Amino acid sequence: MKVKELQIARLRIPLRRPVRHASHTRTETENLYVRCILADGTIGHGEGVPREYVTGETITSALELLRRSELRAQCDDCADFPAAVALTERLQLAPVPGDERHCQGNAARCAVELALLDAYGRYFQQPLSAVTKLVAPDLYEPRQRVRYSGAIMSARGMKLRLLALGMRLFRFAQMKVKVGIAGHDDAARLRIVRRCLGTRRDIRVDANEAWKPAEVVARIRALEPFGITSVEQPVAHEEVATLAEVRRQVRVPLMLDESLCSRVDAERAIAQGTCDLFNIRLSKCGGFIPSLRLAQLARQHQLGYQLGCQVGETAILSAAGRHFASSVGQIRYVEGSYDRHLVCEALATTDLTFGWGGWAPTLTGGGLGITLDEQALARVTSDEAIL
Repeated sequence: MKVKELQIARLRIPLRRPVRHASHTRTETENLYVRCILADGTIGHGEGVPREYVTGETITSALELLRRSELRAQCDDCADFPAAVALTERLQLAPVPGDERHCQGNAARCAVELALLDAYGRYFQQPLSAVTKLVAPDLYEPRQRVRYSGAIMSARGMKLRLLALGMRLFRFAQMKVKVGIAGHDDAARLRIVRRCLGTRRDIRVDANEAWKPAEVVARIRALEPFGITSVEQPVAHEEVATLAEVRRQVRVPLMLDESLCSRVDAERAIAQGTCDLFNIRLSKCGGFIPSLRLAQLARQHQLGYQLGCQVGETAILSAAGRHFASSVGQIRYVEGSYDRHLVCEALATTDLTFGWGGWAPTLTGGGLGITLDEQALARVTSDEAIL
């Protein structure tokens, strides 16, 4: 079975509320959408979330990159699903000048990859989670449901107390708290969160590159009394090498996010000893298969990893993340499936938002295992083109 056509478009979707952290404040999301149509008419959907402050991509640069990449020439005839998976892993976009980290096309690649895997998964009646068994059998640990963690962004004062109590009543087992936001007292906020959540909940923090190298150790030590289990991206990527010394001075494991976008980043982090955990996000890391490879690399070097998500993901990436989380073992934390709580148009006919306690069922069926609402998709789509 061959690819008949690849279509690309821009999705612009308002968020239900502003999302603020130390690096950015966002009120809407602009995502990349790819539709793959096979020769028999089977359709697959893919999504990427370009973020200039993460991988150096914008929605405009991602669309342009796909236009100048010779993708159709790489789409051979596939006789079975393993052949389709192998084709997808070989997929290469046009080079981006100056991209020494090999990450400035990752959102674009993710969108194309997911569209191909969704289409071929539907045609061959294989779920996206089957890719894990084929590509990374050492990681493959299927489960019937996934448990997501909660997140507290910029709330403080009474709003923070009410939010944390709500998270406790909702029975989240794990919680991420954003820190390093200008004008906020991190220790005071963590004290409130810990008091409201109780002693048994797992709490980790994410600084989103907010701290200077000279202050990181003091900042982390000030939060250690509240039992945090990891600190994510405490310094800017340009200063990430300083974390090797920080790791020797603090007890809390360090996680890389903005500094973990590619295999180049991962190998550099391992060589320099700058982290204990990888934050793997499908769009940021180039797709489902590259994310599996990063998880394999982490495990080979006795590092942990979480499955993260990008603000503004629609049901397409939520479904892909669900397949990853339900098929990959030893994931420390799982983020995502905020659909109904965050985006005004989640795009799927079925609600993928996590339920009570953060639990959500494994998806079944071919490909992503979801059906898109074509009317909702049309409402948020622009800049459509055929590759």
